[in-house]
Amino acid sequence: MRMRLAIAGIICFIFTMTSCSTELTSEENQITISAAASLKEVLDQVSADFTAKHPEIEILFNFGGSGSLQQQIIQGAPVDMFISAAESKFNELVDDNLINSHVQLLGNELVLVVSESHYNEHVTLENLLQDQFKRISIGTPESVPAGLYAKQALKGLNLWDQLESKIIQAKDVRQVLTYVETDNVDAGVVYKTDALQSQKVKMAATFDSSLHAPIIYPAGIVSSTKQPDETSLFLKFLESPEARETFEKYGFTVLD
Repeated sequence: MRMRLAIAGIICFIFTMTSCSTELTSEENQITISAAASLKEVLDQVSADFTAKHPEIEILFNFGGSGSLQQQIIQGAPVDMFISAAESKFNELVDDNLINSHVQLLGNELVLVVSESHYNEHVTLENLLQDQFKRISIGTPESVPAGLYAKQALKGLNLWDQLESKIIQAKDVRQVLTYVETDNVDAGVVYKTDALQSQKVKMAATFDSSLHAPIIYPAGIVSSTKQPDETSLFLKFLESPEARETFEKYGFTVLD
C-alpha cells in the first residue's frame, strides 16, 4: 500500500511540474500591448495575421484612452508595447526612458459624426450652434487625444466657447461613438476610422487638419519588457507590407 501511495505521489508531482512548466512557457511567450481604443479592430486583425506566422507567441491587448494607458505604464503596469494616439503622451515616456525602440506608425483624420435622426447632407460644423444639437460628445481632452484634437479644432473654428456648455466628455473615443449610436448625444467628434466601423452613425463633416495637432500614432517597446525579442518581432511586423495593407483597409494612413 505504501509503495502504491509513493508511486502515486511521484506521478502527481511529475504531472504538477509538467503543468507548471507548460504554464511558464506560455507566459514567457506572451506579450501585452497597451493601445489606443481607436485601434481595436485593426489590431485584432493584424495580430491574427502575426499569430498565424508565429503561433508560439500570444498577444494580449489592453485598449483604452492613451492618457490612461500612459499613466498605467508610469505606475509600472506589466506592458511590453505601447501604441498611442498622440505623440505628446508617448514622448513623455520616451523622455523618461520608459520607452526605447519606437516608430511613427499611423495617421488619421478627425470627423464629426451624427445619429441618423440628425443627419442630412446640409449638416455643417457651424450647425452645432443650432438648438437641435443639445449634447455633443468628445473624449476628455486631458486624457483622450481625440478629445484634445477636437477641442483644438473647435477653438480654431471659434466655436468652442459657444459649444462648451453642450460638451459631454467620454473616457475614450469609442465611448463617444457609442453615445452617438445610442442617441445619448446628438453629435460627436471621433476619428474617421472609428466612424467607418459603425453602421449607426453618419459622417457629417471632416475637420481640416490645420485646425489641430497632427494625428500620429507612435508605437514603441516599453523598456521594462521581459519579452524584448518577441516584442521587437511584432513591432517589425507592424511595419510590414502585410500589416500596411490591413491598416489602409481600415482607413488609416501609414507613415513612412
